[in-house]
Amino acid sequence: QVQLVESGGGLVQPGGSLRLSCAASGRAFSNYVMGWFRQAPGKEREFVAVISWSGANTYYADSVKGRFTISRDNTKNTVSLQMNSLKPEDTAVYYCAADRTNVIRTTRTAYNYWGQGTQVTVSS
Repeated sequence: QVQLVESGGGLVQPGGSLRLSCAASGRAFSNYVMGWFRQAPGKEREFVAVISWSGANTYYADSVKGRFTISRDNTKNTVSLQMNSLKPEDTAVYYCAADRTNVIRTTRTAYNYWGQGTQVTVSS
């Protein structure tokens, strides 16, 4: 069992940056693949980024590639999402998720545990 709590959301102007964090409690955090998803109003929850248990492998949605960076610190049980060059279309609730299989996956249904989400609004 893993409990996830996101933080770091807020209001930012286009072109700005935000850093989201996700704190995990429970056992064996380092055994989980960790992902970030987002959901805009009226839209389905979509994949943003994923990182392997060791941190050696990452994968991004095309829409954020080159602008967002996912990282993790297994000593602190945290995963982060650095978001740069933000655009209005990045506005959404961002969710942290954990997958207990050792496979990098991008489908929402693959993830076993979810945080409550943090709002990111990009607007001038």
